[in-house]
Amino acid sequence: MKQNYDEASFRVLKGLEPVRERPGMYTRTDSPAHIIQEVIDNSADEALAGKALHIHVCMHRDGSVSVTDDGRGIPVGLHAEEKVPVVVLAFTRLHAGGKFDKRSGNSAYAFSGGLHGVGVAVTNALSTRVEVEVRREGKVHSVTFSEGGEKVSKLEVVGSCGRQSGTRVRAWPDAKYFDTAKVPQTEMERLLRSKAVLLPGVAVVLEVEQADGSMLTKTWRYPDGLAGYLAELAGGLEAVAPIYAAEQYASGDDASFAEGEGAAWALAWFAEAVASESYVNLIPTVAGGMHESGLRGGVFDAVKSFIEHHALLPRGVKLQQDDVCGKMAFVLSARILDPQFQGQVKEKLNSREAVKLVASQVRDPLEIWLNSHVEAGKAIAELSIKQALARQKSAQKVEKRKQSGVAVLPGKLTDCESTNIAENELFLVEGDSAGGSAKMARDKETQAILPLRGKVQNSWEIEANRLFANAEIHDIAVALGIDPHGPTDAPELAGLRYGKVVIMSDADVDGAHIQTLLLTLFYRHFPALIRRGHVYIAQPPLYRVDVPAQGKKRPAKRLYALDEGELTAIRDRVAKEGVAPDKIEVGRFKGLGEMNPEQLRETAMAPATRRVLPVAERLDEGAGGETLKLFNLLMGKGEAAGRRAWMESKGHLVEADL
Repeated sequence: MKQNYDEASFRVLKGLEPVRERPGMYTRTDSPAHIIQEVIDNSADEALAGKALHIHVCMHRDGSVSVTDDGRGIPVGLHAEEKVPVVVLAFTRLHAGGKFDKRSGNSAYAFSGGLHGVGVAVTNALSTRVEVEVRREGKVHSVTFSEGGEKVSKLEVVGSCGRQSGTRVRAWPDAKYFDTAKVPQTEMERLLRSKAVLLPGVAVVLEVEQADGSMLTKTWRYPDGLAGYLAELAGGLEAVAPIYAAEQYASGDDASFAEGEGAAWALAWFAEAVASESYVNLIPTVAGGMHESGLRGGVFDAVKSFIEHHALLPRGVKLQQDDVCGKMAFVLSARILDPQFQGQVKEKLNSREAVKLVASQVRDPLEIWLNSHVEAGKAIAELSIKQALARQKSAQKVEKRKQSGVAVLPGKLTDCESTNIAENELFLVEGDSAGGSAKMARDKETQAILPLRGKVQNSWEIEANRLFANAEIHDIAVALGIDPHGPTDAPELAGLRYGKVVIMSDADVDGAHIQTLLLTLFYRHFPALIRRGHVYIAQPPLYRVDVPAQGKKRPAKRLYALDEGELTAIRDRVAKEGVAPDKIEVGRFKGLGEMNPEQLRETAMAPATRRVLPVAERLDEGAGGETLKLFNLLMGKGEAAGRRAWMESKGHLVEADL
C-alpha cells in the first residue's frame, strides 16, 4: 500500500497521550508499583516538609490502591493562568506541580523527590479510574478521573472536615500497560518501611484487604532511626565496630550549599557482605549515584586520616577506597535542593554536586567519631588494612604471571602505579596536547595515559602478522600486554595490564573517526576485549555553562553539556531557577586540549563524575552477522560503491557537527 508523507502525516500528542503511547519512557511497566509510589512520594514530601504525621496505604481486593495523608491537602482553587482547579492540573498536566519554583518563598517544598515534572499525572494516565478527595480549609472536595484522565468529573464539595486537612487518592491501574496489574506487596512493604525510617515521628501504615474482607495491617516505627534499620538489614550479623549514625546539614552561612542540604547516615563494617540502601529526598535510589560516591569518598578520607594519625599503616601498603568501603554497609538519606535523576523512575542520582556535598558533610563528623572511639576506629582500620594486603598480594600474583618475556613499554605511555588489573585504566587520548592535560588530570595510582599522534591505520583488512608495522597499533598492543587473537578468547587476555581501555577523543567528526578506527582495531583483532566488557568510550562535553551566584543559597556553579540538546535542557533548568538568560555564559570546547586538567578530570576521567559508554557486543557466531556486515561495508577497501549507496540512503539521518 502506498504511504503518503504530507501535512496529514503529523500527529500531535496532547495532554496525557504521550504517557499512554510510550509508558516505558515515564515509568516501569513490569508492575504498577512505580505509579503508586508517585502518590506515596507526594505524601512523603508533605511529611518531609513537616506538614503531615500519618501516611496510610490500603491495597484493595479489586486491585486498586488508596493513599491517605494528613498534610495540607492539594490546593483546589483556580490556577491564576490556566483557570483550572490546581488539583485537576496536578493529575492531568505533565510538568505541573508545587516543586519547581525553588526561589525563596515561592515553593511549596524546600526539598522534594525530583523535578522531572510528571508525577501523579502518570498515575492518572495509566489508570482506568482515579478518585481524589481533598480535605482543606474546612471542606471536603472530591474529583474523579476516568479513561486514563480523559474524563474529569466536576470538582465538588461533598462535606465538611472542621480543622482536618489532607489528601486521599485511590487509583485503579490499567492492566493493559503492565506485565502484571497487581502491585507487589513485598515491594510496597519495603518502600513504606523505608519511609518510616527516613521520617522520624511519622506513622506509616499498610493495610491489605484479604479475601474474606478482613484487613491485614502492618505499621512501621523506628525509634532508633537509620541505625535500627541498618541493624535490621544486617540480619543479626555482628559488626566489627558499633554502628555509627549521624546527620549534618548546611547552615544558612554555608558558601557552597543551600541551607538544609546535607545527609543523614548510618555506617557499619562487617566481615560478610550486607546490603546497603540510599535515598534522595526520601526517594529510594536502588542504582546508587553521586551521593553514594560522595559518602564513600568522605568515609575513605576520614578513615585514612585516622590511620595516618595513629600510624597504623604498615610500610609499603597503599590504602585505596575499596579497601575501606568494600566491607562497609550503609543507609544514606541525602537532602538535595534540585536533584537530577537518571530517568523518570529515579533509580540513580546524576547530580554531580552531590559528590562534594555528601563527602564534605560526612568526613569531619566521622573523623571526630573515630578519634572519640579509638577501639572502634582501630577495628575498622584493621579490616581496611587486611583488605589492602589481600589486594596487593593478589596483584603480585598477576605481576609474576606477566613478567615472563614482556616487551619494553612504549615511551609515550605514562603508566599507573597499581598492578591490580581490576582497577587499572588505560586512556587512549587523541593528540599530545590532550595527552598532556590528561596526564595532569589522571589518578596516578590507577590511570595510565597513551597519547595517539594522528589517526591509527584502518586495520580491518590487515593481517595479524603485519599489524605491528604500524607504530601506533604496536604501541597500543604493547601497552595492553596482549597480542592479536581470533574469535576464541580463552588464553589471549592472560597478559592484559588494564581492566578498562577508554577511548578519549574530541567531541567532533575527527574524534568520531578516531573512535571508529580504534573500535575497528579491537573488534577485528582483539575481540575478547569487547566481548568481556573492557572497552569504553569517554564522552567529553561540547559546552561549558557558567551560572552566576544567586545569594548565599545558590552559589555560582559550572555545568557541562554533551550536545545541543543537553545545553537547551540546562538553559531551561537555570531559567526556572530564576537566572536571566543573559547572565549565563556558554563556552564551547574545540577539543580536549582546550580543557584544563580540572575540567578534564571532572567530565571524562574521575569515576564519580565522568561519563563513559561501555562498548558491549556479542560477537557474531557466523560470517553473516549484522555487525560483521556493517564493518565490512564501512571499512572494507572494496566496498566504495556500497558505502556510497548506503550514505545516500542514510545520510539524512546524521546530525553531524561540521
